[in-house]
Amino acid sequence: MTVYTVGELLRHWRQRRGISQLDLSIAADISARHVSLVETGKSRPSATMILRLADHLHVPLRDRNRLLLAGGFAPRYAERPLADNALSAVSDAIHRVLRAHEPYPAVVFDRRWNIVMTNRAVDPFFARVAPDLLRPPVNLVRLGLDPRGFAPMVVNLADVRAVFRARISRQLAAAPDPELTALYEELLAPEPENPPGPRVENDVVIPMIIRIGGRELRLFSTITTFGTPMDITVDEIAIESYYPADAESAAYFTRDP
Repeated sequence: MTVYTVGELLRHWRQRRGISQLDLSIAADISARHVSLVETGKSRPSATMILRLADHLHVPLRDRNRLLLAGGFAPRYAERPLADNALSAVSDAIHRVLRAHEPYPAVVFDRRWNIVMTNRAVDPFFARVAPDLLRPPVNLVRLGLDPRGFAPMVVNLADVRAVFRARISRQLAAAPDPELTALYEELLAPEPENPPGPRVENDVVIPMIIRIGGRELRLFSTITTFGTPMDITVDEIAIESYYPADAESAAYFTRDP
């Protein structure tokens, strides 16, 4: 296993972000010479300096801990399960968001797209997939694209696959992850040579069209993340909330059971 110095890791993140030493020095309010000395190992940065540079490079919290360890410092950010008492306020906030979004579906997933929580509106959709796909960890990408999952219900599957591909590609470009790369290669690669154009109902969003119970539901989604997190778990989770794209779809969810 290759061991990298803190300077090498910082240079890696700077180059990944496409930022010059001069641009980073201006943003972090230090000299370009100091940035160069840190990257070449000729100057040992303090923990404060490491975190300042990491902040301007938008380094994820998990990788900030690695930078600190490489620099000889203790990790700064904890990684606790959502059930931990320390995250009770966060967990409560997530449950409130999920409940408030009903009767429309919403899911919470981690950086590898494993589902962490859902609201009750998701249950009817889960009832239509193969039981083995619902054994933890339940992966949202696999669930959406597997023929035994949601795939047979999704009318515009090519569009949905393209959205997954674009989102995970951006995610990997921002922060590499071997498991996420494996998921991408399993379900989303290779890219089609002539991808079909999206069947857009309007010029605002690409809807996901689901056929269920003899009806076609058109849904679009929004993503919610936590601002300024100090815990790795909180930094890496997202809430995806689905909304009806037309009156007919809204009526399906608001009808009497």
